[in-house]
Amino acid sequence: MDDRRPRIALRTLGCKVNRTESEALADALSGECDVLMDTDATADVVVVNTCTVTGEADAKARKAVRHALSGGSAAVVVTGCLAAVDPDGLRALDPRVIVEADRTLLARRVASIVGASVGEGAAVRRGRTRVMVKVQDGCDRRCSYCIVPDARGLPTSVATTSVIRRVAELAASNTPEVVLTGINIGRYRDGDGAPDLAALVGLVAETGIGRVRISSIEPLDLDERLLSALSAEPAVVPHLHVPLQSGCDRTLAEMGRGYDSAHFADILRLARHALPGLSVTTDVIVGFPGETDDDFAASMGFIERAGFTRLHVFRYSPRRGTAAAHRGDQVPPGVRSARADAMRGLSDRLLRAYARTRVGSVTTVCVERTADGRARGTADDSLQVDMPVTGLVRGSVARVRIEGIEGRGLVGTVLESEVR
Repeated sequence: MDDRRPRIALRTLGCKVNRTESEALADALSGECDVLMDTDATADVVVVNTCTVTGEADAKARKAVRHALSGGSAAVVVTGCLAAVDPDGLRALDPRVIVEADRTLLARRVASIVGASVGEGAAVRRGRTRVMVKVQDGCDRRCSYCIVPDARGLPTSVATTSVIRRVAELAASNTPEVVLTGINIGRYRDGDGAPDLAALVGLVAETGIGRVRISSIEPLDLDERLLSALSAEPAVVPHLHVPLQSGCDRTLAEMGRGYDSAHFADILRLARHALPGLSVTTDVIVGFPGETDDDFAASMGFIERAGFTRLHVFRYSPRRGTAAAHRGDQVPPGVRSARADAMRGLSDRLLRAYARTRVGSVTTVCVERTADGRARGTADDSLQVDMPVTGLVRGSVARVRIEGIEGRGLVGTVLESEVR
């Protein structure tokens, strides 16, 4: 390499945990390398952090690797979940492909290619408004559509001391918000008899960080102990992402989710009682094998009654190696697409209905960007809010009165702000 700083392009696919791991890689390499996040710019090395949760995700991952190869980089390093379950298939794409499934070795592997060294510990890059902090990995559930336990292994947890040290560093750098994230975060436990997720939330809040968010929590892990811990901490925002996957009991049973719609509704009632004003978003899979028109209608009906704020809708995509992929009653692709469109239409209606309830209320907004005299950021309930700049900069935390609805977000007036 010449005297210039090596350029590392980092392409991330899939979940928030992948995003968190990519940011940690960028932090580790940024001392001696220029790290380019999610860009097609020319680089010495391209890192592709892959997802393998569905067959469609596999195809996107391989497409991303081929695209990286077409850019002329000296090497394309592939990591993430597809690297864990199909390393040989990835290596077969091109001699320049280097597979590194072990995330603990990734930074040193990339650095060695460009002749750089790895920073000790994670840097705190200033100017970020929301930082995801990985606290857990792996999953011990065996949902019939999911390959994640094979790709990520059984649940493991980051040591509580490490989590608290990281959050304290972020708080000291005036980062407005942290998002505690994991593959199955409800399984967090730092050793036998040691802190669980409920205890961890309290310890994180004690660092003085302004806002704490939970990335996603499985419904069966949202128990009274955790809800009590969340409600006791003012820093915890009133938003939870609780994956449902289907509102049809027969489909839920065949997915192996471990609850029915009535049980899920009870969990929602407990959560909303513990956290007044709670906004709940969810994941929904449509077109699961065997899903009939009546099953889909039941799912739509339950979801509408549940009053979610917004849905993340996924068309079922068979993933080789899962129980559901081998079923003979696969739903035709066209039907899956039509059901996804219908469910996304319901999501839009639910979002508008929720947004109407917010007009006239006061909320806090973390400003993420400013341009042309306007500022935009995320409210504590996860909705996007647009407002006049009025002295705001990226990283400001503003108290905002919601004045109306615009597209899929809100518009507001700033009452007061704090520049962090």
